[in-house]
Amino acid sequence: MSVIGSPSPNAISRAASDENLSSSMRPLPLLRPAWLPESAWPFPTFGLKIDNSTIAVSEAGQGPTLLFVHTGVWSFIWRDLMLHLVGDFRCICLDAPGTGQSSRLPGREISLAKSAHVISTVIQSLDLQDLTLVLHDLGGPCGIAGALKVADRIRGIAALNTFGWKPAGAFFRGMLALMGSAPMREFSVLTEFLSIISSSKFGAGRHMDKASRQVFRAGIDAQARRAFHYYMRDARNAGSLFETVERALVHTFNHLPLITIFGELNDPLGFQRHWKALFPDALQFVVKGGHHFPMCDDPEFVAAAIRSWHMQKVAPTFQHELRPPGSKEYKCS
Repeated sequence: MSVIGSPSPNAISRAASDENLSSSMRPLPLLRPAWLPESAWPFPTFGLKIDNSTIAVSEAGQGPTLLFVHTGVWSFIWRDLMLHLVGDFRCICLDAPGTGQSSRLPGREISLAKSAHVISTVIQSLDLQDLTLVLHDLGGPCGIAGALKVADRIRGIAALNTFGWKPAGAFFRGMLALMGSAPMREFSVLTEFLSIISSSKFGAGRHMDKASRQVFRAGIDAQARRAFHYYMRDARNAGSLFETVERALVHTFNHLPLITIFGELNDPLGFQRHWKALFPDALQFVVKGGHHFPMCDDPEFVAAAIRSWHMQKVAPTFQHELRPPGSKEYKCS
Protein backbone atom coordinates (compact mmCIF):
# COMPACT_ATOMS: atom_id res chain seq x y z
CA MET A 1 0.00 0.00 0.00
CA SER A 2 1.11 3.56 -0.63
CA VAL A 3 -0.04 6.94 0.56
CA ILE A 4 -3.06 7.89 -1.51
CA GLY A 5 -2.58 11.55 -0.83
CA SER A 6 -1.52 13.92 1.86
CA PRO A 7 -4.17 16.25 3.24
CA SER A 8 -4.81 18.94 0.64
CA PRO A 9 -3.52 22.49 1.16
CA ASN A 10 -7.13 23.66 1.56
CA ALA A 11 -7.83 21.07 4.23
CA ILE A 12 -4.61 21.77 6.13
CA SER A 13 -4.92 25.54 6.11
CA ARG A 14 -8.56 25.54 7.17
CA ALA A 15 -8.00 22.98 9.91
CA ALA A 16 -4.93 24.82 11.19
CA SER A 17 -6.88 28.07 11.42
CA ASP A 18 -9.45 26.53 13.77
CA GLU A 19 -7.91 26.52 17.23
CA ASN A 20 -10.97 24.81 18.66
CA LEU A 21 -10.70 21.80 16.34
CA SER A 22 -9.72 18.61 18.14
CA SER A 23 -6.41 17.18 16.97
CA SER A 24 -8.16 13.83 16.45
CA MET A 25 -10.35 15.48 13.79
CA ARG A 26 -7.53 17.04 11.76
CA PRO A 27 -6.76 15.64 8.28
CA LEU A 28 -4.46 12.62 8.32
CA PRO A 29 -2.57 10.83 5.52
CA LEU A 30 -4.41 7.78 4.22
CA LEU A 31 -2.85 4.71 2.67
CA ARG A 32 -3.80 3.91 -0.90
CA PRO A 33 -5.17 0.35 -1.21
CA ALA A 34 -3.45 -1.87 -3.75
CA TRP A 35 -6.73 -2.19 -5.65
CA LEU A 36 -7.09 1.59 -6.16
CA PRO A 37 -4.58 2.86 -8.76
CA GLU A 38 -4.16 6.59 -9.26
CA SER A 39 -5.33 6.17 -12.85
CA ALA A 40 -8.74 5.10 -11.53
CA TRP A 41 -8.98 7.55 -8.61
CA PRO A 42 -6.83 10.64 -9.25
CA PHE A 43 -8.11 12.73 -6.34
CA PRO A 44 -6.02 13.48 -3.22
CA THR A 45 -7.56 11.56 -0.33
CA PHE A 46 -7.04 11.89 3.40
CA GLY A 47 -8.61 10.57 6.57
CA LEU A 48 -10.58 12.23 9.34
CA LYS A 49 -10.85 10.45 12.68
CA ILE A 50 -14.49 10.77 13.70
CA ASP A 51 -15.61 8.88 16.80
CA ASN A 52 -14.31 5.33 16.33
CA SER A 53 -13.89 5.52 12.55
CA THR A 54 -11.46 6.85 10.00
CA ILE A 55 -13.51 8.55 7.30
CA ALA A 56 -12.00 8.82 3.83
CA VAL A 57 -12.36 12.27 2.26
CA SER A 58 -11.26 13.15 -1.27
CA GLU A 59 -10.81 16.67 -2.59
CA ALA A 60 -9.81 18.36 -5.83
CA GLY A 61 -10.20 21.71 -7.56
CA GLN A 62 -10.69 25.27 -6.40
CA GLY A 63 -13.63 27.63 -6.32
CA PRO A 64 -17.11 27.37 -4.79
CA THR A 65 -17.42 24.19 -2.72
CA LEU A 66 -19.51 21.20 -3.73
CA LEU A 67 -19.89 18.42 -1.16
CA PHE A 68 -20.88 15.10 -2.77
CA VAL A 69 -22.81 12.84 -0.41
CA HIS A 70 -23.85 9.23 -0.95
CA THR A 71 -24.63 6.64 1.72
CA GLY A 72 -24.65 3.04 0.53
CA VAL A 73 -21.85 2.06 -1.85
CA TRP A 74 -18.90 4.49 -2.03
CA SER A 75 -17.53 7.68 -3.59
CA PHE A 76 -16.39 6.08 -6.84
CA ILE A 77 -19.86 6.89 -8.19
CA TRP A 78 -18.84 10.58 -8.18
CA ARG A 79 -15.57 10.17 -10.10
CA ASP A 80 -16.65 11.12 -13.61
CA LEU A 81 -18.91 13.96 -12.46
CA MET A 82 -16.11 15.43 -10.33
CA LEU A 83 -13.71 15.23 -13.27
CA HIS A 84 -16.11 17.44 -15.23
CA LEU A 85 -16.45 19.96 -12.37
CA VAL A 86 -12.99 20.35 -10.83
CA GLY A 87 -12.14 23.11 -13.31
CA ASP A 88 -14.72 25.39 -11.70
CA PHE A 89 -15.33 24.04 -8.18
CA ARG A 90 -13.69 22.72 -5.07
CA CYS A 91 -15.10 19.19 -5.12
CA ILE A 92 -15.18 17.13 -1.91
CA CYS A 93 -16.63 13.66 -1.36
CA LEU A 94 -16.56 11.21 1.52
CA ASP A 95 -17.14 7.51 2.07
CA ALA A 96 -19.90 6.88 4.60
CA PRO A 97 -18.97 4.83 7.68
CA GLY A 98 -18.37 1.21 6.74
CA THR A 99 -17.96 1.85 3.01
CA GLY A 100 -15.24 2.53 0.45
CA GLN A 101 -11.97 3.55 2.06
CA SER A 102 -13.57 4.41 5.42
CA SER A 103 -13.26 2.09 8.42
CA ARG A 104 -15.35 -1.06 8.46
CA LEU A 105 -17.86 -1.21 11.31
CA PRO A 106 -20.10 -3.84 12.92
CA GLY A 107 -23.71 -3.75 11.83
CA ARG A 108 -24.95 -2.34 15.14
CA GLU A 109 -22.94 0.83 14.44
CA ILE A 110 -24.27 1.41 10.92
CA SER A 111 -27.08 3.97 10.80
CA LEU A 112 -28.25 6.99 8.84
CA ALA A 113 -27.86 9.07 12.00
CA LYS A 114 -24.18 8.12 12.21
CA SER A 115 -23.67 9.01 8.56
CA ALA A 116 -25.40 12.37 9.15
CA HIS A 117 -23.13 13.03 12.14
CA VAL A 118 -20.06 12.27 10.01
CA ILE A 119 -21.24 14.71 7.34
CA SER A 120 -21.72 17.58 9.78
CA THR A 121 -18.35 16.81 11.37
CA VAL A 122 -16.58 16.82 7.99
CA ILE A 123 -18.13 20.21 7.20
CA GLN A 124 -16.97 21.60 10.53
CA SER A 125 -13.54 19.95 10.44
CA LEU A 126 -12.75 21.40 7.01
CA ASP A 127 -14.52 24.68 7.84
CA LEU A 128 -16.56 24.50 4.64
CA GLN A 129 -18.43 27.71 3.85
CA ASP A 130 -20.86 28.77 1.10
CA LEU A 131 -21.47 25.09 0.52
CA THR A 132 -23.61 23.34 -2.08
CA LEU A 133 -24.77 19.81 -1.26
CA VAL A 134 -24.82 17.28 -4.11
CA LEU A 135 -26.88 14.37 -2.83
CA HIS A 136 -27.65 10.88 -4.11
CA ASP A 137 -29.82 8.03 -2.78
CA LEU A 138 -29.65 7.73 1.04
CA GLY A 139 -27.14 10.56 0.92
CA GLY A 140 -30.21 12.80 0.58
CA PRO A 141 -31.65 12.37 4.07
CA CYS A 142 -28.19 11.91 5.62
CA GLY A 143 -26.79 15.00 3.93
CA ILE A 144 -29.74 17.19 4.85
CA ALA A 145 -29.81 16.00 8.46
CA GLY A 146 -26.06 16.52 8.79
CA ALA A 147 -26.14 19.93 7.12
CA LEU A 148 -28.91 21.11 9.44
CA LYS A 149 -26.36 21.38 12.25
CA VAL A 150 -24.38 23.87 10.16
CA ALA A 151 -27.31 25.38 8.26
CA ASP A 152 -25.76 28.83 7.92
CA ARG A 153 -23.04 27.37 5.68
CA ILE A 154 -25.41 25.84 3.08
CA ARG A 155 -26.20 27.79 -0.10
CA GLY A 156 -27.86 25.24 -2.39
CA ILE A 157 -29.00 21.63 -2.82
CA ALA A 158 -28.57 19.40 -5.88
CA ALA A 159 -30.73 16.28 -5.48
CA LEU A 160 -29.76 13.40 -7.79
CA ASN A 161 -32.14 10.43 -7.60
CA THR A 162 -32.71 11.00 -3.90
CA PHE A 163 -35.41 11.94 -1.43
CA GLY A 164 -35.85 13.83 1.83
CA TRP A 165 -38.95 12.52 3.55
CA LYS A 166 -40.08 9.48 5.51
CA PRO A 167 -40.51 6.40 3.30
CA ALA A 168 -44.20 5.70 2.85
CA GLY A 169 -46.33 3.31 0.85
CA ALA A 170 -46.23 -0.44 0.46
CA PHE A 171 -43.79 -0.46 -2.46
CA PHE A 172 -41.20 1.88 -0.93
CA ARG A 173 -41.30 0.38 2.55
CA GLY A 174 -41.50 -3.16 1.18
CA MET A 175 -38.38 -2.58 -0.93
CA LEU A 176 -36.49 -1.30 2.12
CA ALA A 177 -37.70 -4.25 4.20
CA LEU A 178 -36.53 -6.72 1.55
CA MET A 179 -33.15 -5.06 0.97
CA GLY A 180 -32.59 -4.60 4.69
CA SER A 181 -33.44 -8.16 5.65
CA ALA A 182 -30.83 -10.59 6.99
CA PRO A 183 -31.43 -13.22 4.26
CA MET A 184 -31.00 -10.63 1.49
CA ARG A 185 -27.92 -9.21 3.22
CA GLU A 186 -26.16 -12.55 3.46
CA PHE A 187 -27.24 -13.54 -0.05
CA SER A 188 -25.65 -10.30 -1.24
CA VAL A 189 -22.45 -11.03 0.65
CA LEU A 190 -22.26 -14.53 -0.82
CA THR A 191 -23.11 -13.74 -4.44
CA GLU A 192 -21.89 -10.13 -4.78
CA PHE A 193 -25.06 -9.41 -6.77
CA LEU A 194 -25.16 -5.84 -5.43
CA SER A 195 -21.66 -5.11 -6.70
CA ILE A 196 -22.33 -6.80 -10.03
CA ILE A 197 -25.56 -4.91 -10.72
CA SER A 198 -24.19 -1.60 -9.42
CA SER A 199 -21.16 -1.82 -11.71
CA SER A 200 -23.21 -2.72 -14.80
CA LYS A 201 -24.63 -0.33 -17.40
CA PHE A 202 -27.87 -0.39 -15.41
CA GLY A 203 -25.97 0.92 -12.40
CA ALA A 204 -22.93 3.18 -12.26
CA GLY A 205 -20.94 1.38 -14.94
CA ARG A 206 -22.33 2.67 -18.23
CA HIS A 207 -19.12 4.51 -19.10
CA MET A 208 -16.68 2.50 -16.99
CA ASP A 209 -14.02 0.35 -18.59
CA LYS A 210 -13.26 -3.11 -17.24
CA ALA A 211 -10.51 -1.85 -14.93
CA SER A 212 -12.80 0.81 -13.42
CA ARG A 213 -15.55 -1.72 -12.82
CA GLN A 214 -13.05 -3.92 -10.98
CA VAL A 215 -12.00 -0.97 -8.80
CA PHE A 216 -15.60 -0.06 -8.06
CA ARG A 217 -16.39 -3.62 -7.02
CA ALA A 218 -13.21 -3.89 -4.94
CA GLY A 219 -14.44 -0.97 -2.84
CA ILE A 220 -17.58 -2.96 -1.99
CA ASP A 221 -16.07 -5.89 -0.09
CA ALA A 222 -18.12 -8.27 2.08
CA GLN A 223 -18.26 -5.91 5.07
CA ALA A 224 -19.16 -2.97 2.85
CA ARG A 225 -21.95 -5.03 1.25
CA ARG A 226 -23.29 -5.75 4.72
CA ALA A 227 -23.10 -2.03 5.54
CA PHE A 228 -25.23 -1.22 2.49
CA HIS A 229 -28.00 -3.53 3.68
CA TYR A 230 -27.79 -2.22 7.24
CA TYR A 231 -28.30 1.29 5.88
CA MET A 232 -31.31 0.09 3.90
CA ARG A 233 -32.76 -1.53 7.03
CA ASP A 234 -32.26 1.64 9.01
CA ALA A 235 -33.92 3.76 6.32
CA ARG A 236 -37.18 1.95 7.02
CA ASN A 237 -37.00 2.60 10.74
CA ALA A 238 -35.23 5.95 11.20
CA GLY A 239 -38.42 7.88 11.91
CA SER A 240 -36.89 10.61 14.04
CA LEU A 241 -34.18 11.33 11.47
CA PHE A 242 -36.74 11.69 8.68
CA GLU A 243 -38.85 14.00 10.83
CA THR A 244 -35.76 16.17 11.25
CA VAL A 245 -35.07 16.09 7.52
CA GLU A 246 -38.63 17.05 6.62
CA ARG A 247 -38.61 19.96 9.07
CA ALA A 248 -35.31 21.11 7.60
CA LEU A 249 -36.70 21.13 4.05
CA VAL A 250 -39.98 22.80 4.99
CA HIS A 251 -38.46 25.45 7.23
CA THR A 252 -34.68 25.89 7.50
CA PHE A 253 -33.74 25.14 3.89
CA ASN A 254 -36.97 26.12 2.12
CA HIS A 255 -35.39 29.30 0.73
CA LEU A 256 -32.41 27.57 -0.87
CA PRO A 257 -31.95 27.09 -4.62
CA LEU A 258 -32.68 23.47 -5.56
CA ILE A 259 -31.94 21.41 -8.64
CA THR A 260 -33.10 17.83 -9.15
CA ILE A 261 -31.63 15.44 -11.72
CA PHE A 262 -33.10 11.96 -12.13
CA GLY A 263 -32.68 9.09 -14.55
CA GLU A 264 -35.56 8.82 -17.01
CA LEU A 265 -36.06 5.15 -16.12
CA ASN A 266 -35.68 5.38 -12.36
CA ASP A 267 -38.29 7.51 -10.64
CA PRO A 268 -41.14 5.05 -10.05
CA LEU A 269 -42.31 6.80 -6.87
CA GLY A 270 -42.43 10.29 -8.37
CA PHE A 271 -39.68 11.78 -6.24
CA GLN A 272 -39.18 14.68 -8.64
CA ARG A 273 -42.83 15.67 -8.27
CA HIS A 274 -42.41 15.57 -4.50
CA TRP A 275 -39.34 17.82 -4.70
CA LYS A 276 -41.25 20.26 -6.91
CA ALA A 277 -44.09 20.41 -4.39
CA LEU A 278 -41.61 21.28 -1.65
CA PHE A 279 -39.59 23.70 -3.82
CA PRO A 280 -41.86 25.24 -6.50
CA ASP A 281 -38.92 27.16 -8.01
CA ALA A 282 -36.76 24.04 -8.34
CA LEU A 283 -34.93 23.50 -11.61
CA GLN A 284 -35.48 19.92 -12.78
CA PHE A 285 -33.73 17.72 -15.33
CA VAL A 286 -34.13 14.16 -16.56
CA VAL A 287 -31.23 12.17 -18.00
CA LYS A 288 -32.54 10.44 -21.11
CA GLY A 289 -32.27 6.68 -20.76
CA GLY A 290 -30.77 7.15 -17.29
CA HIS A 291 -31.15 4.78 -14.39
CA HIS A 292 -30.35 5.15 -10.69
CA PHE A 293 -26.98 6.90 -11.16
CA PRO A 294 -27.69 9.80 -13.55
CA MET A 295 -24.26 11.34 -12.85
CA CYS A 296 -22.70 8.12 -14.18
CA ASP A 297 -25.11 7.73 -17.09
CA ASP A 298 -24.29 11.19 -18.47
CA PRO A 299 -21.70 12.99 -16.34
CA GLU A 300 -21.14 15.75 -18.89
CA PHE A 301 -24.83 16.67 -19.00
CA VAL A 302 -25.21 16.54 -15.21
CA ALA A 303 -22.08 18.65 -14.71
CA ALA A 304 -23.31 21.24 -17.20
CA ALA A 305 -26.69 21.42 -15.49
CA ILE A 306 -25.14 21.87 -12.04
CA ARG A 307 -22.61 24.42 -13.34
CA SER A 308 -25.25 26.58 -15.04
CA TRP A 309 -27.69 26.34 -12.10
CA HIS A 310 -24.95 27.24 -9.64
CA MET A 311 -23.97 30.31 -11.65
CA GLN A 312 -27.56 31.51 -12.01
CA LYS A 313 -29.09 30.58 -8.67
CA VAL A 314 -26.43 29.79 -6.06
CA ALA A 315 -23.45 32.05 -6.75
CA PRO A 316 -25.53 35.25 -6.55
CA THR A 317 -26.22 34.43 -2.88
CA PHE A 318 -22.52 34.69 -2.04
CA GLN A 319 -21.22 37.90 -0.52
CA HIS A 320 -17.98 37.65 -2.50
CA GLU A 321 -16.69 36.15 -5.72
CA LEU A 322 -15.33 32.63 -5.24
CA ARG A 323 -14.56 31.50 -8.79
CA PRO A 324 -10.75 31.39 -9.10
CA PRO A 325 -9.04 33.57 -11.71
CA GLY A 326 -8.51 31.74 -14.96
CA SER A 327 -11.17 29.09 -14.34
CA LYS A 328 -13.51 28.05 -17.13
CA GLU A 329 -16.60 30.05 -17.93
CA TYR A 330 -19.86 28.51 -16.85
CA LYS A 331 -21.57 26.91 -19.83
CA CYS A 332 -24.58 24.63 -20.11
CA SER A 333 -24.55 22.43 -23.20
